Parts: sequence; C-alpha cells; structure tokens
Amino acid sequence: MIDLYTSPTPNGHKASCTLEELNIPYAVHPINLMEGEQKTDAFLTMNPNGRIPVIVDRDNDNLAIFESGAIMIYLAEKAGRLLPTESKARAKVMSWLMFQMGGIGPMMGQANVFFRYFPEKIPAAIDRYQNECRRLFEVLDRRLSESEWLGDDYSIADIANWCWVRTYKWSGVSRDGLENLDRWLNAMKVKPGLQKGITIPVESKNLLKDEDSAKQFAEDARGIVKR
Repeated sequence: MIDLYTSPTPNGHKASCTLEELNIPYAVHPINLMEGEQKTDAFLTMNPNGRIPVIVDRDNDNLAIFESGAIMIYLAEKAGRLLPTESKARAKVMSWLMFQMGGIGPMMGQANVFFRYFPEKIPAAIDRYQNECRRLFEVLDRRLSESEWLGDDYSIADIANWCWVRTYKWSGVSRDGLENLDRWLNAMKVKPGLQKGITIPVESKNLLKDEDSAKQFAEDARGIVKR
C-alpha cells in the first residue's frame, strides 16, 4: 500500500495520475498548502524540502520518496509498466520526463507566479515566461508530429507533461496552431486513470469561469509563493 501526501496541483496530479494509471492501491492524505502543512515537522521528516507530493511505501519499510519525477519512476518500476527496460526506449522516456521537470514545470510555474500571483504586474517577466512556455509547447508539438507519444509508447513522460500542459490557460500561454499537441491532449484527457487522478485529493474548481474565485485563489496563493 502506498500513502500519498498531496494537493491539487500539477505536481501532485503527476503522482495521483500515475498511481491511477498503474492501478496501484493507495491512501490519500491531503496537504493544505495554504495553511503551511507542508512545512510541519511531520511532513519535513518525509520531504526535507517541504514540497508535495510525497509517497510512503508501506511494503518497502515505509520508504518515503519525494520529487514528483522520482515518485513516477519508482511507481513505474514497482509496477513494471509505463517505463521501458530496454535502454534506448527508456532513454527517450527519461529525456521527455526530464524535459518536463527542467522546462515545462518550472517555466509554467514562473508564468503562474508573474501572471497570476504577484500583486504587481511586471510585463517583461510575464512575457519572458509565457514566451518560453510557448517555445516549449512548440518543442512538444514537433516531437508529437513524428510520434503518437513522447516516447515510443505511452509512458510516465506523457503523464508528467500532460499534468502541466493541460493548465495552459491558467499560465496565459497560447496553444494556437499546435495541432499535434492538441491531438495528444485530447488523447490523454479521455484516459480513465488520468480523469480520476486530477480529482485527487479534491476536484479542482475551474477558476477561469469565475473571475472573483480566480482573484481570491491568486491572493491566497501569494502566501505559498513567499514560503
């Protein structure tokens, strides 16, 4: 049994979507980021960096694993699925997983900070991160023009990138003209495990439909950004 400590964020969804897609039994422990639960002593014993998600594998001497990419690799290896063992195929998946970890995630995260969360708007910073996100989307689109999936087959690399790219509107990034990316996004969103995974630990509200809710969320999130 896996214990999942998480919140409804793209990185949190990477863990829950992977668990669902692999059909691994798990128990959910919601972490309230707004209240700073990720900074408590109990949480820091599992992840000294004070970030979600974290998993604890009860069947492996209560091993705690943090960093969403590391969690995905561990779970895929545990289940023997979604991460090839053949060296060339595995290298492709790992490359695209690291592309998300080092590019898509950080850049979209910074776009969120400057576009949504900072009270003062800095156009140069907003443009910098939104433009870089768009460039990364174009990299994905080129890859998906030559392959159905980011690796040779559907894998944790697709899950990791999808959990972030699907939130493009919140980051203020355009996907206009990226037909291959659109095709991939549509193929991903109908997978039952992913549909369930993005409701863990709670189903997120569509803040873009309610301007007041979006403003309130952004104000609350400023506290997390400062931590």
